[in-house]
Amino acid sequence: MPFAFVELLVFGGALLVYARHARDGEKILLQDDHLLVDLESGGRVEHAEFSRAWVRVEPSQEDGSLVKVSAQGRSVVVGRYLRPELRPVLARELRRALRDA
Repeated sequence: MPFAFVELLVFGGALLVYARHARDGEKILLQDDHLLVDLESGGRVEHAEFSRAWVRVEPSQEDGSLVKVSAQGRSVVVGRYLRPELRPVLARELRRALRDA
């Protein structure tokens, strides 16, 4: 019986950890002259807003590293939830959207 109790405790703890990170994600919006980035991890939300004219998107390499969005002395890193081979695609799409829109 004590082992069953410990097992239920561990299972409950695992469910709590999962629930805390179930809503993790990134949201990138291009709205008027601003790029808005919302990062949610473990219930903590980080919001960044950049002027579209000053935004830089890095890296330009095709190595699958995370994508850094920066402007005016601030930066955020996006692409954590993408497969590494899709991160360069994200960087290209962001650059194109910033240039064309």
